[in-house]
Amino acid sequence: QVQLVESGGGLVQPGGSLRLSCAASGFTLDYYPIGWFRQAPGKEREGVSCINSSDGSTYYADSVKGRFTISRDNAKNAMYLQMNSLKPEDTAVYYCARPTRGCTDTWYIHGNLEVWGQGTLVTVSS
Repeated sequence: QVQLVESGGGLVQPGGSLRLSCAASGFTLDYYPIGWFRQAPGKEREGVSCINSSDGSTYYADSVKGRFTISRDNAKNAMYLQMNSLKPEDTAVYYCARPTRGCTDTWYIHGNLEVWGQGTLVTVSS
């Protein structure tokens, strides 16, 4: 069964850090592009970051560049999102997902996804 399971969300103060994890099962993560998108109440879905399988190239939303880092651990079949200097506007449910056609500029749109997890809530608040 192909599955993605996120973990690591929680409550953090502004300026703090969190590391999200995404465990894959039923397929080899290294063979596919994979990414993180987020959904906040009343806001549009945003593609946070994506990493290609072919060359390991990474993409980030402008809103998180310089603060978030995506990575993969092929031995553990897992992906991570290190989030530093968190802001209240980063509050959202974060999902890991596998896009159908790589890390395009619309990779995170529902119709372009093959698999996604149940999400993990990140709340940035004092």
